[in-house]
Amino acid sequence: MTIRRWVSPVGRAAFLVLVLLTPPARRGLEATMTAQMLLQIPLLVAAGWLFSRAVPARVLAGVERWNHLGITGLVLATIVSTFWMLPRSLDAATSDPLVAGAKYLSVPLLIGLPFALSWPRMGFVVRGVFLVEFVATFFRLGWLYLISPIRLCNNYALNDQQRLGGCMLAIGGTLLVWLAWKLLWGRFESLSSTHLRSAPIPQQ
Repeated sequence: MTIRRWVSPVGRAAFLVLVLLTPPARRGLEATMTAQMLLQIPLLVAAGWLFSRAVPARVLAGVERWNHLGITGLVLATIVSTFWMLPRSLDAATSDPLVAGAKYLSVPLLIGLPFALSWPRMGFVVRGVFLVEFVATFFRLGWLYLISPIRLCNNYALNDQQRLGGCMLAIGGTLLVWLAWKLLWGRFESLSSTHLRSAPIPQQ
């Protein structure tokens, strides 16, 4: 029974968060600005995504009432993720226990979970707008981190900040090439229903 509990979606999500909360993991992932933004935060988002697979169907049906086409959940996830991309937020999360606790709660529950529930409901246009803005954000922040002559985070060195900027530009470029390939030669879809259980959309 205990083993089954831990291999369930909720168990996997809880285990992932617990691992990320351990002192060695925290120290390693918060040692650099790059690791915190590009490893720790995405892993916390993944925990919220895993948790979404255990949400009961009746709850998912209720969510659909205020999350038409996934737009509400997408807006929520976008606002919260933008906050955690700000240099001041990254800085505070490494030195203020309250901010750190807020990160470990809000990233899975207010980014990963609503995004996972919203993605299957998004239409082609909504997904396209989101992906374009996602890539643009990587370019904007990456360029800012790369060219800024001053440290934007007190807890991280300037070369670490510039390294993050370079990585974000590289990721943005890779995503842009992938999007172009999907539009020209592939089918513009991802994260199929085999990867995420979603509730049937109620009939109008």
